Amino acid sequence: MRSRFQMGHLVATPGALRVLESAGVLPLTLLNRHLSGDWGDLGPQDYAANERALTDGSRLLSAYSIPNNQRIWIITEAQDDEGVRNSTCILLPGEY
Repeated sequence: MRSRFQMGHLVATPGALRVLESAGVLPLTLLNRHLSGDWGDLGPQDYAANERALTDGSRLLSAYSIPNNQRIWIITEAQDDEGVRNSTCILLPGEY
């Protein structure tokens, strides 16, 4: 897998981890999709915003539907003043 950006520190909410476990989905599977630029179940505008964010340093968001009719978001924060993305979070939409 080729990462299109640096993720910084990885964190996940307990709720997201519980939902992923109950669906039999490994967090790493979704994280690899996110890092490779597979933004999941986004509309064209959000997809385009992520592609712009790869060059302008703004926040990246992916959304994935998983087998138990739940959704998982992965958010990588915008670059700081030094051009570093400090963190990526795996979470449920309701936890944002």
